[in-house]
Amino acid sequence: MRNKESNIIKSNLVIHIPLSPAKTTEVYDSYWKFAALRQDVFFNRVERHPYPWSTDSILNKYKFTNAYRAADRVSQYLIKNVIYNKDLPDSPKEILFRILLFKLFNKIETWELLAKNFGPLIYKDYSFQHFDRVLHQVISSGRRIYSAAYIMPSGRSYFGFERKHSNHLKLIELILDRETDERLTEAKTMQRAFEILKEFPGFGDFLAYQLLIDINYSPLLDFSESEFVVPGPGAKGGISKCFEHTGGLNNVEIIKLVTDRQEKEFERLGLSFKSLWGRPLQLIDCQNLFCEVDKYARVKHPDIKGNSDRVKIKQMFKPNNSSIEFWFPPKWNINDKITQFQDVENLEAINNNKKT
Repeated sequence: MRNKESNIIKSNLVIHIPLSPAKTTEVYDSYWKFAALRQDVFFNRVERHPYPWSTDSILNKYKFTNAYRAADRVSQYLIKNVIYNKDLPDSPKEILFRILLFKLFNKIETWELLAKNFGPLIYKDYSFQHFDRVLHQVISSGRRIYSAAYIMPSGRSYFGFERKHSNHLKLIELILDRETDERLTEAKTMQRAFEILKEFPGFGDFLAYQLLIDINYSPLLDFSESEFVVPGPGAKGGISKCFEHTGGLNNVEIIKLVTDRQEKEFERLGLSFKSLWGRPLQLIDCQNLFCEVDKYARVKHPDIKGNSDRVKIKQMFKPNNSSIEFWFPPKWNINDKITQFQDVENLEAINNNKKT
């Protein structure tokens, strides 16, 4: 149904709250369809089906993150190779050092470059001069050391270095010198841990929250991912496209609402959503899905602008056929299920090969 005055396409869904009803657009339904379709892509890749992995042409053409943040390739590398690396020290300070060193650049190649030059990346062996020199050489050769996923502020106004990476190395030192590992482990709530990270230069709401989620993968913290959420700019854009008006709910409350309603919404739309081996979508995942549907709607629903003027999706999808052995924080208690799933898949693959 189209509202002639606002030119916004509405769905038939009205979400009632005590103050007033929140009214959705048709992008709201696409939010849930996108989540189900993107998770289908995930499992098609896990099960090693040939490309294309989706029946949706937009998903096959453009790059989108997974429905579950922790399933993305960079997050998987962080969890398996950086946080839970059995060959590296497991003290809180060392774990925090590794997370910071990896996440401030957020690029697997940068971590591996440093490991190639310095061996095991251990804080007690860290040298600003040595790390700074190697990274400077890489940049001078024309290679990138930062991911394009998000932009880290340079930190120059606080630390004074010309090169961005030099300031970020000093930021790591500052965080560790202030015993942040101890302060984080003593935090009683996820919000308090978030506030601790926000004290440091360059960490606004979005970056502090994203880093907090990464630290929460580790043994340092053990907060529920559905305890606390901070909407990023992309998520706010997605919300503005999904809702004609929110009925008095703010962005945090909207994310909590959809997280709580996920089973009802998949059922309402007749969607078969494959969860992460029994783990439902968490606040961080629903926040990220709003960001992704903001991009998806640029092609699927070009008439619904929301609060953004962007009309194109920048990153095109390039199939990567290399397999990932998925492994998640042990405290989630899903790794045994993955092993069982992969054993069944391998057995079926062997049987299929025999038949052919």
